[in-house]
Amino acid sequence: MRRDVFQAIADPTRRAIINMIANQPMNLNTVAEQFDVSRPAISKHIKILTQCGLITINQQGRERYCEAKLQKLNEVSEWVEQYRTFWNNKLDALENFLEQDLITDNKNKSIKKSIKK
Repeated sequence: MRRDVFQAIADPTRRAIINMIANQPMNLNTVAEQFDVSRPAISKHIKILTQCGLITINQQGRERYCEAKLQKLNEVSEWVEQYRTFWNNKLDALENFLEQDLITDNKNKSIKKSIKK
């Protein structure tokens, strides 16, 4: 089953694994030792990350090392960016509306004050 990067980052343990190996490859045992879950559970997370293309496993002698391949996170970044642009535009429009409403409100108060005099 081919998984996508969104499935991979949906789990906090997988995000923690990505953070751990982002700067340097680590062997599987070192990764597993950092968590309070079973080794098979970590292996399952590693498998999902591998299927998503976020990490690769390299054999070096008897050890297997996890190496991050963070290019796939660009897909997430692009998806988030479209919504960042959308919400920035909406918030800018709201700010403009509120500024105009404040200006109008201030003008109305000035008119009322001048009428009372």
